[in-house]
Formats: sequence, C-alpha cells, structure tokens
Amino acid sequence: MIGPMEFNDPFVDGDTAALTGQVTVPDDPRDLVTARAMVGCVVPAYNEGATISAVLDSLLTQTRPPDVIHVVVNNTTDDTVEVASHYAGVHARMTAEGEQVVEVFVHDIGENPDKKVGALNYGFFLVEGYDFLLGVDGDTTPEPTAVADLLAEIQSDHRIGGISAIYSIDDTALNSPMEKFLIAGQRAQFAAFNMQNLLRGRNMAVLGGQFSIFSVPALRDVMRHTHQQAPWVKDSEVEDSLLSLQIKSAGYLTKISATARAHVGGMTNLRALDGQQVKWNFGAIELMWPGQRGDTKGQPFHPNLRLRWFEHFSMVLNIITRFLFVTLLICSLWIDAFVFQWWWLIPPTAAIVLNMRVARSMHYRNKRDTLFALLLFPAEFYMWIRIGHFVRAWTKFFSRQQTDNWAAQARAERGAGQAYLLPYLVALGLIAIVIGVWSQLSLGTQSDLLAYGWPVLGVITIAQTAWMGIKILRNYRGFTV
Repeated sequence: MIGPMEFNDPFVDGDTAALTGQVTVPDDPRDLVTARAMVGCVVPAYNEGATISAVLDSLLTQTRPPDVIHVVVNNTTDDTVEVASHYAGVHARMTAEGEQVVEVFVHDIGENPDKKVGALNYGFFLVEGYDFLLGVDGDTTPEPTAVADLLAEIQSDHRIGGISAIYSIDDTALNSPMEKFLIAGQRAQFAAFNMQNLLRGRNMAVLGGQFSIFSVPALRDVMRHTHQQAPWVKDSEVEDSLLSLQIKSAGYLTKISATARAHVGGMTNLRALDGQQVKWNFGAIELMWPGQRGDTKGQPFHPNLRLRWFEHFSMVLNIITRFLFVTLLICSLWIDAFVFQWWWLIPPTAAIVLNMRVARSMHYRNKRDTLFALLLFPAEFYMWIRIGHFVRAWTKFFSRQQTDNWAAQARAERGAGQAYLLPYLVALGLIAIVIGVWSQLSLGTQSDLLAYGWPVLGVITIAQTAWMGIKILRNYRGFTV
C-alpha cells in the first residue's frame, strides 16, 4: 500500500472516522441540527487516464469538498491507476468555511464482471457509514460550488433520496467538424432534457451517475425493499434509471438541482454515440415494457417513466413524418406533381424558434450552440442520427438478442463495429422498395395515393407544430441549463 492507496480490501482498516466512514451520532438529538454532514465520494473509473486528473482536481477545489474520495478503478487497460495514485493521501486547504480536509484513496479492483455497477457497489460499502454518497463519473468535472449546492438542497428536505446536477457536455479540445457537430447535438439534447425536468417541479426521472448525491439511508431502504445486497444491480442496461425508480418506489423524491452544474464527457464519433444511446434507449425500454423480461419486472406506469413514454411517442411521430415526407416528395417528383406551398415553411420555422429557445437557456451557451439551433440543418441531421439509435434499440429489444450493451458501447468507443449504419441502410432499402412498387402503379392510383398521403402528413405536422408552439411559449421561470 502506498500512502492511503490500496488495491484489494474493500474495507478500510483505519482508526479514524474518516477512514472507517463511521460517523459519531451526538447523544442529544438536538445536536444533530449543527452536526456536519459527512459526504463520501465514489468515482468509478474505467480507462479514464486522460480525464481522471481533471476530475480529482475539480473535486479537491470545491468550496465544500467531499470528506473522502474513493477512486474505484475497474477493468482498466490504460494508466488510470498510475495517474490517480498521484492524488492518494490527505489534502488540506483553506476555504471561506475554514480548513477543508479530504482524503483520497485509489482502489484497483482489477477485472470485474459487473463493470461500473460493481465499482459503484464496492464504493458504497466503503462509505456506507457516511450521511451521503456522491457518485461522480471518471470524466465529469463539476463547477466549484456543485458539491455545496447539492448538499444544501438534499439537506433541505429529508424526503429527497437523491439529487442530480444539471449536466452539460464538455465542448473543449474538439478538433474535427464532426466532433464539433456531435457535441453540439448532445449539448442541445441534454439541455432540452434538463429543462423538461426543471419545469416538472424539478422532479428528475433519472439520477444520472455522472454527478449525483444520494441519501445513504435511502439507499439502505432500497436494498431492504428490493432484497438486494447492494444499491446498484445489473438487471438493467441503465443502472442509474433503475435505482432512481427504486428510490422513488421506496417513498423518496428524486430531484434535479436548480444550481449545481457539472460538465460530462461527450461522444465524439458516430460509433461511440450509437453505442451509448442504444444502451440508454434499450435500458429505458426494458424498464417501460410491461411484464417480466429479466430479474426486474417492467413498470410501465411508474411516475418516473411518464416522460420516457412521451419521449418515445414523440420519436415515433418524428419517424412517421420524416419517412412520409421523403417518400411523398420522391413520388410527387416522379410524376411531376410536386407543388410548393409557402405554409410548409411554418413547421421548420417553429423548430428553429424552439431550438433557439433551448439554446438561449444554456448557462454556458457558445457560438456553436447558437449556430446549431439557427441553421436547422444540423439539428435535423442530428435528429436522423437519434432516430437510428431509437430504431436499433427497439429492434434489439424485440429480437430478444442476448447482447452485452456495455461491452458493445466499449467496442464502439474504441472504433470497432459498423452496426450504427444499419438503420440508414434499412431506410434506404425501404425507400427503394416504395419507389419500385410506385413505378408499377397506374397514374390514377398514384394520384389518388398522393391525394390521401399529403393531407395525412399535413394533419400530423400541424399537431407537431402546435405542440412546438406550446413549448416555445412556456415560461422557463428563470431556469438555465
């Protein structure tokens, strides 16, 4: 063992409260009012050698840092352990609240079949004697007041089981135009999702593992109610979504912070983004779908999943309108029957206004965010990419493939695989089939189909445009994302 760094024993064997995680409870309950809450931070790290230094620096320079930080390295093949080990030990610094002392431990748990879930549970048992567990991803850098903000909010209401920070995608150190485009799309996607949750009474459907604080008693209640040996389980592709549902079912609130902010690592290529989003969508579908698909029963009517149902229904409408428009446009041009109408510009104009509204709500908006919203084409192209993820996830679900989506995402991030292209190849094939069938129809039948098809598309588009109008007029109540 080098300093306080350790590699095997999941239980720290020291004599102090900081090492054991045991917090002394005052004899007089009234003393609890002034007792300092103890925060244990767990950082699961898999191949985070390039980012772990920035994460630890940002945690150690918090206005109110965690009392202990456990970096749990698992399945890593890079220099994460070596880089993190430079931070192992006691760190003391003066802040406005006085001297802050933080102890950093680095644990290399080697090959772990449970991956991030295993690392999180390993960390939980190291800090289970603390009041709160702060979960931080190995590529997430919080703003200086983030821990203090989360702590103040979760202590303000004992009904709260967990609070997630407001996430924004880190857009620094980008090189190629594709990287800048994909990160701008992810920033817009996160911003819209965060604003939806803020406007729903700050009720958060998913306490994202990137940067969230949990009440340790709430985690214990989850374990007791679900008969689990640890808070996180691999029953779902989205372990944070499942835990959020369980916390809510145990009678606690799950919230998004109004002020705490953290910058998370984004996906800078199509393969990696596909791997991440397919895993997220697949996990959400498993939680939403009724019946038993594994060890966890689907909960279609769970309050935390209402927003997910709405998101998936909206995506289905987006697929229908885009597929109908492309096919009707091609078929109309085929028989020289296309006539442009000026009111067709209303839906894209509404989309631009809504995208700009979201962009203007970003706390750290930049020129790329504005251009992404204003030019329309980037946002539309990103929507087609998201449609591909959506279709792939549902196809995987209905095919009942036994796929390790964690491993698939890891392979994609390494640049392996071509599966992300499949939905677009299928779409091109379907359009080719439609054109082939269309060419065999009589002119009268073609005219009749166009006469029915365009009005149907028009009705759906009017409904979507009206909904965009409602969202444009919605009061953001001063929230920024």
